[in-house]
Amino acid sequence: MGKAKLSTPLIFQSKLLCLSLLYLFSTLLLALYSSLHPTKCLFRYSPFDPVQVPLFSYPPTYGEHKYAISTHRNHCSSPVFISDYWIALEEIKNLCRNSSVSSQGLRYMEGNRDSFGGNFSTQKRMSYFNHLNDSVEIPCGFFKKFPVSDSDRTAMESCNGVVVVSAIFNDHDKIRQPKTLGSKTQDNVCFFMFVDDKTIEGLSQHQLISRKSLEYSLGVWRIIKVSSTDLYENPAMNGVIPKYLVHRLFPNSKFSIWIDAKLQLMVDPLLLIHTFVVPKEVDMAISQHPYFIHTMEEALATARWRKWWDIDALRIQMETYCENGLQPWTPNKLPYPSDVPDSALILRRHGANSNLFSCLMFNELEAFNPRDQLAFAYIRDHMNPKLSLNMLEVEVFEQVVMEYRHNLKKDNETWKPRKLKRVSKDLFVNSSCCSKCHEYLFEMWGESQN
Repeated sequence: MGKAKLSTPLIFQSKLLCLSLLYLFSTLLLALYSSLHPTKCLFRYSPFDPVQVPLFSYPPTYGEHKYAISTHRNHCSSPVFISDYWIALEEIKNLCRNSSVSSQGLRYMEGNRDSFGGNFSTQKRMSYFNHLNDSVEIPCGFFKKFPVSDSDRTAMESCNGVVVVSAIFNDHDKIRQPKTLGSKTQDNVCFFMFVDDKTIEGLSQHQLISRKSLEYSLGVWRIIKVSSTDLYENPAMNGVIPKYLVHRLFPNSKFSIWIDAKLQLMVDPLLLIHTFVVPKEVDMAISQHPYFIHTMEEALATARWRKWWDIDALRIQMETYCENGLQPWTPNKLPYPSDVPDSALILRRHGANSNLFSCLMFNELEAFNPRDQLAFAYIRDHMNPKLSLNMLEVEVFEQVVMEYRHNLKKDNETWKPRKLKRVSKDLFVNSSCCSKCHEYLFEMWGESQN
């Protein structure tokens, strides 16, 4: 009698089938794990928000989505729950009706470059940090003219609720339409995009606007042309004007959102204000920097990657701040979790504190350079009264917006100063012996000075 011979079942004789089954079971296990351990940072309270279909489509030649930058961050320590759209809409409408933008005695002096520009002394700027009282006068731009048409200015002054502001100078970016807008958002939110002559020319070449028009619009955005004649030579500094003087350009608005043109809003602006500003009763919400927490780290990176062309001027700026009390970030600065923001997205409640902060920021940027991360902690820590600030986790920021690369430029089209300066190779030459930031650097690096 022969022995029974065991044979491999047919289902396991195919290598392709085995690999397919292994892949299937691995995918199911991964999906189960993800469902039990969610990684998203944003959770919508209601899946039935009245999201509109896209309002505008671009011609293929414009390349709106050509250079989208993906992100791999999706973990955050404190997931954010976004409330129902209708609740957010009604609450913000009530806040805008029942509040008035009051400077509480803060008065703004119109300035010019000779009076308050690069020669505006550090000591004089410092004097404005100390007290907010009936006699305070803050020099708060405009150090350069910012000429817009009368009809545009009327529209800006008529915006009395929430305003979303962006800017493109030197045709540096593309105009991107916000996504997931609610059905009533455009009735309650103003969208303004400031551009210069070169950007208008680029939009015209793509046949997105007509040069014969007196007013321009593109999707949700009202396009405001600013004459290039009286602007700064550096396009980045021109963008600082609507970024930090938004309360002066829109004097009747109660809330504002600044968004860099390289970003696209992925969440309705009413929901952003209602989630990050209103319930926390803060003056401003801004994202933390994805890599740095100390101002000096940002300064060293700015010099290393030549984000600003005059390294010696950067050194003077940082030594000035160190000499006037700038300290590295420590837990003693909590509830501020960082000294370095990612200022590409700024949510503001217009009021005395946020207006003061914005004016002081603009003065520093005009005096030194438009790299606003460098002046941020210096002004925030010296302000009195203190700025109430909500600093968002980087992972939250990256789910609120989609980031794109800037327009690609030929070498001869990028901005360069008329007179190049010879600069030092390093930000702090012989910093171990003579830098005014000696103490700051040792504390930041956690080293003893003895």
